[in-house]
Amino acid sequence: MRTKSTWVAITVALACVVAVAAVSATFWNSLGGAGISAAGWVAMILGVIVTLALGIGLMSLVFLSSRRGYDEIDRDQP
Repeated sequence: MRTKSTWVAITVALACVVAVAAVSATFWNSLGGAGISAAGWVAMILGVIVTLALGIGLMSLVFLSSRRGYDEIDRDQP
C-alpha cells in the first residue's frame, strides 16, 4: 500500500507534466504558421526512437548488473 507522501509526489509530478504540456501547447500555437516538413517529422520520430532505445538499453544494463551482483564490493580481497 502506498503512503500518503507517495500519493502527494505522484500528484505533484502529474501536475508538473500537465503544466509543461499546457505551456508547450501555448507556445506552439503562438508560432502561427510554423510547420514541420516531412523530413523534420522523420528526424523527430527517429530521434525519439533512438533516445528511447538508448534509455531502455542503459536501464536494462543497470538492472542486469545489479541482479548479477556486479555492483557489489568484493570483500574477500585484502
